[in-house]
Amino acid sequence: QVQLVESGGGLVQAGGSLRLSCAASRRTFSSYAMGWFRQAPGKEREFVAGINWSGGSTSSDSVKGRFTISRDNAKNTVYLQMNSLKPEDTAVYYCVADRTKVVAGRTVDYWGQGTQVIVSS
Repeated sequence: QVQLVESGGGLVQAGGSLRLSCAASRRTFSSYAMGWFRQAPGKEREFVAGINWSGGSTSSDSVKGRFTISRDNAKNTVYLQMNSLKPEDTAVYYCVADRTKVVAGRTVDYWGQGTQVIVSS
């Protein structure tokens, strides 16, 4: 079992930045793929970014060039640096973990509780 705890959400103006963090409980964190999904009000949950155990990453077209995912295996933590935020980035952001990979269109093994991000115009 992997427990995921997100932090770093909040209210920010358009054009601003936030960094989300996700701390994982399991000592074998480094062998898991990690990532982020988000769900905006009235919309389906969508893939944001994923990173494998060696640091290779992928992200959705809607955030490419603005969001960066990274991980620190020594701290069992994955990050999402969000720059140039837009009102349409407003959503609950969920940290996820999977034994294989975190990509769009694929289910994952573990979910965090989510952290709210609100971008005001």
